[in-house]
Amino acid sequence: MADRMARRRVKLYALNADRQWDDRGTGHVTSSYVERLKGMSLLVRAESDGSLLLESRIQADTAYQKQQGTLIVWSEGENFDLALSFQEKAGCDEIWEKICQVQGKDPSVDITQDIVEESEDERFDDVSDSNPWVELPPCEIGRLEDINEVISNCLHSPVRREKLAIALENEGYVKKLVSVFHTCEDLENMEGLHLLYEIFKNIFLLNKNALFEIMFADDTIFDIVGCLEYDPSSPYPKRHRQYLKSIAKFKEVIPIENSELLSKIHQTYRVQYIQDVVLPTPAVFEENMLSTLSSFIFFNKVEIVSLIQEDERFLSELFHQLGGDEDVPTEKRRDLVLFLKEFCTFSQTLQPTSREAFFKTLSSLGVLSALEITLGLDDAVIKAASIDILSYIVEFSPSMVREYMMQQQHKTEEEQYLLNIIIEQMVVDSDPEMGGAVQLMGILRILIDPENMMATVTKSERADFLAFFYKHSMHYLVAPLLSNTVGDEVGREDYPSAQLLALILELLAFCVEHHTYHIKNYIVQRDLLKRILVLMKSKHTFLVLS
Repeated sequence: MADRMARRRVKLYALNADRQWDDRGTGHVTSSYVERLKGMSLLVRAESDGSLLLESRIQADTAYQKQQGTLIVWSEGENFDLALSFQEKAGCDEIWEKICQVQGKDPSVDITQDIVEESEDERFDDVSDSNPWVELPPCEIGRLEDINEVISNCLHSPVRREKLAIALENEGYVKKLVSVFHTCEDLENMEGLHLLYEIFKNIFLLNKNALFEIMFADDTIFDIVGCLEYDPSSPYPKRHRQYLKSIAKFKEVIPIENSELLSKIHQTYRVQYIQDVVLPTPAVFEENMLSTLSSFIFFNKVEIVSLIQEDERFLSELFHQLGGDEDVPTEKRRDLVLFLKEFCTFSQTLQPTSREAFFKTLSSLGVLSALEITLGLDDAVIKAASIDILSYIVEFSPSMVREYMMQQQHKTEEEQYLLNIIIEQMVVDSDPEMGGAVQLMGILRILIDPENMMATVTKSERADFLAFFYKHSMHYLVAPLLSNTVGDEVGREDYPSAQLLALILELLAFCVEHHTYHIKNYIVQRDLLKRILVLMKSKHTFLVLS
């Protein structure tokens, strides 16, 4: 029973108006006859409370598609796409068989219907649509022009696009085109290479997952990128393959033993590069033509994050080397921090519940104590990436970070509190643009903002954290202000000092607005206002205004 439950465990996704996938919840899928809908239906019940997430009748004429072995995707009416992402391939196969049974199809197919989106008139106009196959010319150099014509003629009719995609897949045509590409490259046949560019650009526009899986396989993807180097509108071929092979060598910062994870990371990186750099900008295309490509990347990223999250050994080792281990060379530490930043960026594709689990995993493994060390390192790349990571965490869960900070008052020296490290890094930022300082100020502002603090029956985060901040950290924040206004004169008048003081005044203004009595007592007891007024004498107008 438990085995069957695991097989049938799914995530339900719906495509929103921005063509992004929204997570509608995790549950278990079954198929049974629903009296109300008068037919066999797919039902998904939520894992958390058993509520019904989906009740969808399997219609005889709906086109269901099976993708990547564990996804079933279909449209319910106009502009409403749904996807079931299965935990296990076996569960996906079981439900797929049920759908095919209802529609009278062979379960070996990856799509159950020819997709029809045309009006009656168009259908009668185009008699050839009734012909079940698209006839592809033999795959030879001399026929590239005909091949290009057949493919581009099919793009305008949804029925023919569907048939073309099936023909390309069934005849192993992508591999045949790749072999023609090798010949053209060896012969330096530019005309042929330009035609192959057009052919593959149009194959991308078919927007078919089954074709993407063939094109993005390890043994084919570099050839596909190669075909897309020969853009007829460009005087010289691009060098995408060279870039992907040399510059983008994936640095295994810590050996990844899971081969599936490793090839997913490689594949995602390359496909993302094809989408962002290699293909012409989508404005040239019809909109939504590449929605399946975006979905392919999206589900890959979701899978990468969950595979890494499950690998406790990998993450523990990452944080050990990042924070605890003294002997890690700077170069290596830089790669570790950049990897963690990339990993956090991928997590942005997750839904809130999964992201919460993701950040809790990072927190339990010590991400914040590692950042205390990396923020203070004298390396611009490490520092910038560390600030970005901290930003992701604080923006998603300021309460988790506050809780960690308040626990430090019993264990650590005051200047080593994470909150004071943030303030110190803001003060010592050597960048003339003050980029890091501005970002750190934003982080600080979120942390001391009472609007996002929670109050429960047992404890008030607002009272506890503000008391902690004013007792242990406020004097670090105002120290540059006090040291620069000794004896009623402005001390240093250089631009960076003035910029820093302006940032500090902005934060103090935020405190006055949001912290009422804490800040009032602090200003009165420290005679702070008198010191702030000294800055009116500054030669920097923006500082006087602050």
